[in-house]
Amino acid sequence: MKISHEQLKQLIEAAIFVSDLPISRDRLKSTVLLDFSVSSQALNKVIQELILDYAPRGIVLQETASGLRFVSQDSLSQWLGRLWQETAPKYSRALLETLALIAYRQPITRGEIEQVRGVTVSSHIMKTLQERDWVCVAGHKEVPGRPALYATTKVFLDYFGMQSLSELPDVDTFVAALEDAQELTAETQNQTQSIQNSPDSAQSDIIDPEPPSTSEQLH
Repeated sequence: MKISHEQLKQLIEAAIFVSDLPISRDRLKSTVLLDFSVSSQALNKVIQELILDYAPRGIVLQETASGLRFVSQDSLSQWLGRLWQETAPKYSRALLETLALIAYRQPITRGEIEQVRGVTVSSHIMKTLQERDWVCVAGHKEVPGRPALYATTKVFLDYFGMQSLSELPDVDTFVAALEDAQELTAETQNQTQSIQNSPDSAQSDIIDPEPPSTSEQLH
């Protein structure tokens, strides 16, 4: 069955909009485009057009490791954050450094992380990273004890808006960006609480008590 360029564009736009999760090109072909003769070239052309169409808007079309999704412009987060009153998770620098090490040196064992950071990695940190589905056990190192090897997941890439690990910035920039995002979230929440004349939120239990190490240890 044939479909016009405009109809194809509308269908793809709608499919991405209604999908609960990022939707890949393969999934588009096997579902909403199953009845139509659409080449990969035509599909890619429409997706690029949609990306350009949305670029100047408050909503943009983003491609991550899992597929395509609509997200709000990063520059609007300070005000959009007021739509949610719950306290966002706040992570310690120790956790962020651990995540950065896994992202940049994966697959890596917990012992190797501890050697680089110079401190013990708490079970709480590893549990939190796995519960967030940012990190998973990718195998076991063939040494005595066969320690688990940790690696990042597609959810990690999706969360940070990346298609692949090649898009990772340098370590210091990555950790600083995470901390800046948390500070911005906290500032937005404080503004919202002030407007609503509500008491300050309690400190998140996700903060780990482990003291941070210096950023130089990550290199």
